Amino acid sequence: MKNLPKRFKHRKVQKGSLRGNATRGHTVEFGEWGLQALEPGWISARVIEAGRVAANRAAPGSRITIRIFPQKPITSIPAETRMGKGKGEPEYWAAAVKPGTVIYEIGGTTEGAAKLAMNRVAHKLPLRCRLVKRRTR
Repeated sequence: MKNLPKRFKHRKVQKGSLRGNATRGHTVEFGEWGLQALEPGWISARVIEAGRVAANRAAPGSRITIRIFPQKPITSIPAETRMGKGKGEPEYWAAAVKPGTVIYEIGGTTEGAAKLAMNRVAHKLPLRCRLVKRRTR
């Protein structure tokens, strides 16, 4: 499953900054449990897909929602290239995640299975995460 935008306005983008906490997407909305980021960082499309597969295997039959999407092209210059000659070509797509962003959600399963699945997913991610429960209103 290739996880990248169907269309995009610019082929290459600047790095940008990940300062501050998430103001949107920081609460559990679709499931009962969520995996919340505690650090800023980029999560590549391959890592997002690996987390989805791990969650589906750990809790089969549950509802897993991915709340982030890789829409940032990350470029790199080939090894042993001299200075200059411009920006490199896009290598992969990544999602920019701020602290507090809910990355994955799971529902329709028991508490133990949800904790196990989210623990498996958290081991695949390149940043620290915590398990959060949906707030009742």
